[in-house]
Amino acid sequence: MVSSDNRSMRFVHYDENQLGLLTNDGSGIIDLTDRLALDGEEPLIEYIEGDYNVSEYADVEPDHDIREVNIRSPVGRPGKVIAAPLNYENHIEEAISDRDITTKEWFSIKDKGYFLKAPSSVVGPDHGIELPFKDRRTDHEIELAFIMEGDVKDVPAEEAWDHIFGYTILLDISLRGDQDRSNRKSYDTFTVIGPCVTTADDIDDPQDLQMELQLNGERRQYENTGDMVYTCADVVQYASLGATLETGDVITTGTPEGVSELSAGDTIEAQIESVGDMTVDVTERDVSYAEADVQKGGQE
Repeated sequence: MVSSDNRSMRFVHYDENQLGLLTNDGSGIIDLTDRLALDGEEPLIEYIEGDYNVSEYADVEPDHDIREVNIRSPVGRPGKVIAAPLNYENHIEEAISDRDITTKEWFSIKDKGYFLKAPSSVVGPDHGIELPFKDRRTDHEIELAFIMEGDVKDVPAEEAWDHIFGYTILLDISLRGDQDRSNRKSYDTFTVIGPCVTTADDIDDPQDLQMELQLNGERRQYENTGDMVYTCADVVQYASLGATLETGDVITTGTPEGVSELSAGDTIEAQIESVGDMTVDVTERDVSYAEADVQKGGQE
């Protein structure tokens, strides 16, 4: 896996809507919920929208061992999950050569814009991925994602950086087939986010981060974010033309080459330099898509 010695302010959402800071070595959590009197269902959003100073807590003794808590998505139910398609040249080439990835039509932001993922598909790394059909190909995709801060509309790219609160890892799990992109990427557990959010101030250059995904110990994806076709700021600019971006919205920036099929029992290890790393297990429902019976209901 890639390595990083950078120290940063990393927020983690865990257990029953607790917000904490990760210790420098990532092994412990300093609870902020009681210290800051946070009481909402989305403590990270409450923190972003409030007026808090957590620097005094950064070096206190941790309250929890990270192995003893349930790590959730930094934002449990974001208002929007906005995704950039085919944003690495090498993945575009991969998609052109493998029509299982793109079916008959592939496109970039320039061609058809972003797509949306259902907020209900969001889970944390400890929840794991559940494959919905045993007879349909489902792939992993590692991506750099970020959490928005404040309401943003029609923002130029050069100003977009000011509205990114922090960066995180996102696994865009993708059922292959002819369905609409937002449909086949929005099944339950298909948006794994975590394990933490590293604040933007602590990332020297978000367009120069090494990311890696290993499947069962074998490297499958390994790429630098500098190879994006459209930068993080470009995606914010485009997305803000059509919709007001709000605090807690998640934007994800596309995956590089190396996507491959998942199976029950697999383990994913995902890491992005200076951001974090997470381990995610894969299970499967005993359901066949071919045998699914979709009927027309209602009155004639």
